[in-house]
Amino acid sequence: MPLDSQVAAVLQQFSAVPEPDYSQLDAAQYRQFADNMLPPIPGEAMAEVRELRVAGAAGELDARLYRPVNEENLPLLVFFHGGGFVIGTLDTHDNLCRSLARQTGAVVVSIAYRLAPEARFPAAPLDCYAATCWLVEHATELGVDGSRLAVAGDSAGGNLAIAVSRLAAQRQVPKISYQCLFYPVTDGGCDSGSYQAFAEGYLLSRAMMAWFWSQYLENPAQVDDPLASALRAGSLAGLPATTLITAEFDPLRDEGEAFAHRLQEAGVLTRIERCDGMVHGFISMAPFVARAADALAAAAADVRRALN
Repeated sequence: MPLDSQVAAVLQQFSAVPEPDYSQLDAAQYRQFADNMLPPIPGEAMAEVRELRVAGAAGELDARLYRPVNEENLPLLVFFHGGGFVIGTLDTHDNLCRSLARQTGAVVVSIAYRLAPEARFPAAPLDCYAATCWLVEHATELGVDGSRLAVAGDSAGGNLAIAVSRLAAQRQVPKISYQCLFYPVTDGGCDSGSYQAFAEGYLLSRAMMAWFWSQYLENPAQVDDPLASALRAGSLAGLPATTLITAEFDPLRDEGEAFAHRLQEAGVLTRIERCDGMVHGFISMAPFVARAADALAAAAADVRRALN
């Protein structure tokens, strides 16, 4: 299928921006550049938006709580933002978290985990797991039902959601009922068929992902750790039921779909959807791309059913 016309218009806006020289790229400078390129989109009104400080693996982290309606004991959806483990903030994903809160009926809490290269693997997954545990432990004071818990994330955030689910299954706390993954990073090889087919020209490039991995890992051997490359885990049994969304024109498409099929083979209830005509990051385009809005609504409906 050809590129969606609305997505093609977005790509056209970025076509004049040259890709940086990754051999010379500084992470702090790139964050500033990315924030300027992708200003936050105004989001939906919430009954409550609250800034939090939650426990991480090595100290407190910023987080943001979104309550869609003025009710207590709503389900809890913990969200981890994308950005290659290097960029991304609570603000870059504010709009998406608001939409997820409204459409799932859950209180969404977005976590500002530590970023690489200042905090390399496994800092991010350990932060996200610690924050999730803290939220469940403080569920009563936050006005949420910690027994109805899901995790979600996009791209690198999807990778972190899987890592949290894996740690929770291994340690038997907390009990995670569902995971919602938007085009997740599941393998550090950067060598799948979709990496070859969509190496450049579709927002996320192969060179960009290779740079992200070089910033994230302390040493190349860590790429085999299941908390980094979930697709390389010996077993996926015990992970929660899953919705996994991929994009047709995305370097990460094949590894995401391979992970979904491995979940199914392990007996994990999994719904996989490839969104034709879409590129990496398209879920954040839901306010102005109709196909993205449809995919987000369907994924949110899965989470709502699972938590209710």
